[in-house]
Amino acid sequence: MLQAFDNSFSAPPLTRPRWMALLARAPIAMLEQALGAHGQLTPIWLRRPETGLMMVEARTGGTGQRFNLGEVTVTRCALRLPEANGQTSTDNGVVGVAYVMGRIAKQAKLAAIADALLQDPAQTRWVQSQLLEPLRLHLGQLEAQRSADVATTKVEFFTVAREAGSGAEGDEE
Repeated sequence: MLQAFDNSFSAPPLTRPRWMALLARAPIAMLEQALGAHGQLTPIWLRRPETGLMMVEARTGGTGQRFNLGEVTVTRCALRLPEANGQTSTDNGVVGVAYVMGRIAKQAKLAAIADALLQDPAQTRWVQSQLLEPLRLHLGQLEAQRSADVATTKVEFFTVAREAGSGAEGDEE
């Protein structure tokens, strides 16, 4: 089955791994603005925000063998949201989890709250429209800007064969 990954008109369905990848890269300012009052909730902590190191792997040439590139600082947490009536029941099966690069515990907390809200069918549409769609646009703009910056440093190398081939055609006239 063919997948049109590069086409913007056929957006893939939003699955949990996809939204968690977006939340992991979300700037804290966007999380605070979109979540508003939800960000002020006092969650039921399953794992408080903690910072540690994670090994990053890369591939030679992007497709070759894996090798350890280095370590990055990561903050992770897991939580449950209190119920609407204020009770702190742990019977609710929705667990919000987040891993973010860096040491900002509040960013990990907000990303985990967003993850929990996205698992609630009553909140999913709201969080998608208020947070994930603007976040996709923001990250797309950053990628386009980065690509434009890199394109300005692109160097075209001409081979001797190309130069010899173009000169030979001019001599025949």
